[in-house]
Amino acid sequence: MNVPGTRYASSGELKIAYQVLGNGPLGVVFVPPTASSIEAIWDFPDIARMLRRIAAFSRLVIFDRRGCGVSDGTPGFASLEEQIDDVRAVSDAAEIEQPIALISNLEGCSLAALFAASHPTLARALVMMTPFPRTVSGPGYEWAPNVQERDARIGRVIEHWGSESQMNPWARVAGTESEQGRRVFARMQRIALSPAAAAAALRDLGEVDVREVLPSIQCPTLVLRRKDDDFFDPRHAQYVVDHVPNPTYVELPGTGPVFQGDVDRPVDEIERFLTGTQRPPPSDRVLATVLFTDIVGSTERAAQLGDNAWRALLKRHDEVVREEVEHHRGRYVKSLGDGALATFDGPSRAISSALAIRDRLRGLNLSIRAGLHAGECELLDDDDVGGLAVHIGARISRLARPDEVLISSTLRDLTVGSAQALADRGEHDLKGVPGIWHLYAVNT
Repeated sequence: MNVPGTRYASSGELKIAYQVLGNGPLGVVFVPPTASSIEAIWDFPDIARMLRRIAAFSRLVIFDRRGCGVSDGTPGFASLEEQIDDVRAVSDAAEIEQPIALISNLEGCSLAALFAASHPTLARALVMMTPFPRTVSGPGYEWAPNVQERDARIGRVIEHWGSESQMNPWARVAGTESEQGRRVFARMQRIALSPAAAAAALRDLGEVDVREVLPSIQCPTLVLRRKDDDFFDPRHAQYVVDHVPNPTYVELPGTGPVFQGDVDRPVDEIERFLTGTQRPPPSDRVLATVLFTDIVGSTERAAQLGDNAWRALLKRHDEVVREEVEHHRGRYVKSLGDGALATFDGPSRAISSALAIRDRLRGLNLSIRAGLHAGECELLDDDDVGGLAVHIGARISRLARPDEVLISSTLRDLTVGSAQALADRGEHDLKGVPGIWHLYAVNT
């Protein structure tokens, strides 16, 4: 069996390993789970058959997640925002036609969902196989394992990581009950991640929660799972189906994950779904991270300086904010007089921009407060934005202390794996916004 050659795409300072199969007109990127490697997956007959069948009607790109397999990166889990850049990097390097179709599997579905919601013009369709938007219990997700139960499961997985033992808990998931199958699976685990890196990645994965992202997915979406899968709770997939707009849901016969056993039936469903997909019409909504800044004590400062000096200082304030927003790949929406509004397609970049703005304005003897939230925004006339996410961002900024960058729990969930350290600011009632909101301050 011929195996495609491995190439490398540049994503910032990192090199992301990828392979390309097929020459069809449809550009497809397969988003894998973390513990996978393109150097080893071809040893699995079912997976190899699935990928080759998909490549028969597309130009298919597969890749190793950063820090995994033969890709660069710090071993362990990287933030989904950083990995979105990797998806774009491999699709650009492979020169596939855009917008792309995304096929994802297991925890890879979270990354694919965030990509589709954040870049609606780049995603023409989304396929999620055995998805789970969150892995541990929480409000609205009480039936999932709690942290202690999941930590115990992770402990059992790591104890046998890379082992050919029958006690390896994930061997059964991969359909490798035979001695040869366990040998192949153990090798892939060793290539994908070291035991310590796997432990770190799995624990960080428990912090990921993309439930808030699902309603913002605009492209046609197909959800697949095995009807009698007894390893992954069916309520994970059902939650996705209940919260993605107008999904197509197919329960396949059989047990275990979609990528093992009879893979022809799921590929038939995927081919039928993707080849009938049209480019989505332009939309007036998009998932974005909203940043509000506000100058502390602006009225007193204006009275102290006088009108002319205050106007000059505000002009310089606006210049600094615009420069830092654009430097962090955001969009400066407008000045708010004594503050500003900006949007970003990545939450970590938004936080970094807020910190940079705060630090530079200190040099002008200005103190600011900043609030951030990620959600669906309406694209209004004159390049303005509106919607509930914008209102939430504004309310959060008003609760921030001087020189504080305050974020919503939604933003926290989307930045798991980033270098941001957060301090718990407790629960708050945001005026005019339903529910109780948990907020966090960025520690610097």
